[in-house]
Amino acid sequence: MKGFPFDHQTSIVVFWGIILAVGITNIWFIPKLGFRTEPSRWPKVSILVPARNESENIELCVQSLLAQDYPNFEVLVLDDHSTDDTWQKLEKLAKQNPLLRILRGLPLPEGFLGKHWACHQLAQAAEGELLLFTDADTRHAPHALRSAVGLLLAENASFLTAFPHQEVVSWGERLTVPMLLFSLFAFFPIGLARLLQTPWLSISIGQFMLFRRSAYEAIGGHEAVKDSPVDDIDLGRLVVKHRLRWVLADASGHVSCRMYRGLAEAVGGFSKNLFAFFGFRALEYLFIWGWTLLIVWEPLLVLGLRAFGLEAAGFSAVPAGIAVGECLLLWGIVVWRFKLPKSLLLVYPLAVIVFCAVALRSMVLTVRGGTSWKGRPLKRYRFRWF
Repeated sequence: MKGFPFDHQTSIVVFWGIILAVGITNIWFIPKLGFRTEPSRWPKVSILVPARNESENIELCVQSLLAQDYPNFEVLVLDDHSTDDTWQKLEKLAKQNPLLRILRGLPLPEGFLGKHWACHQLAQAAEGELLLFTDADTRHAPHALRSAVGLLLAENASFLTAFPHQEVVSWGERLTVPMLLFSLFAFFPIGLARLLQTPWLSISIGQFMLFRRSAYEAIGGHEAVKDSPVDDIDLGRLVVKHRLRWVLADASGHVSCRMYRGLAEAVGGFSKNLFAFFGFRALEYLFIWGWTLLIVWEPLLVLGLRAFGLEAAGFSAVPAGIAVGECLLLWGIVVWRFKLPKSLLLVYPLAVIVFCAVALRSMVLTVRGGTSWKGRPLKRYRFRWF
């Protein structure tokens, strides 16, 4: 192929250029947790942690929450019918600190998913003016809560959600979890989302969600999304639909999280709701992941053939090289911004294959009604082509 005609190779170059521009602008438009001036009053915060079989995580999580330098808060942890020693560890912690209140979860009612029911019970028991929902596998720096509340008040927001630093230890985690961060940074124009405040451009991170209690109650709380497999996303959209202000922030300097331990757990975790994130629309879903494979692997294969002195009929090395360069630059930004292992710059093509396989598994399991999490089967959802 001579020259640089506008064919599908050019389309790939243009596409990478667009999402690279989105990623670069996101560096400046996403606020970090923090505040410039002390508010006149620090409202009481209830930190709410649902826990089910979190024996490995619960002590470090709760200890980090109890160590907050915020002047007015409480920590509530609900044990959601754990089969390990989570409850015993919570009892020990509660005896040592009066700020900690522990609850045993009530039986799961019809129509609720497990975590949503746990969060609903926590909200009902909370006394705070602000409600912070966070996961049991998170760790919080002592200034995390003060910084989050300060930003919420400074932005005059009703809801603040933030992404923690994602710890990826095993290779299985490195080949899956960073794709979530890459997708957020590459495909989500944060500056535009902050400006427009529209539901279709809102996104929420369930690992850290800070509500004004009045806003949480106005949108119906977790009861309004009781059977949603993407409750965090839907809660954020409800906030915006009610014309309440939403803010997405960077908490990577204040909060850390190890979402999954190993490849098997990561595959299971992403499989449970990845298809749901796209609204269970099969053709759109297959196109998106097929296109993802194409734009990553086609340029690499073209350059690989050229490196061995072979020609790919109908393909040019020039646009292929540009596309690979754009992709590497974007991955470099993500690795730098989120403090991920630099080895991802070498193995990102494999990560794309692995995550596409997880995406396909998520769709197949959902259609067959076989998704589950932490020993509980999830509701069977309606499959649709469009």
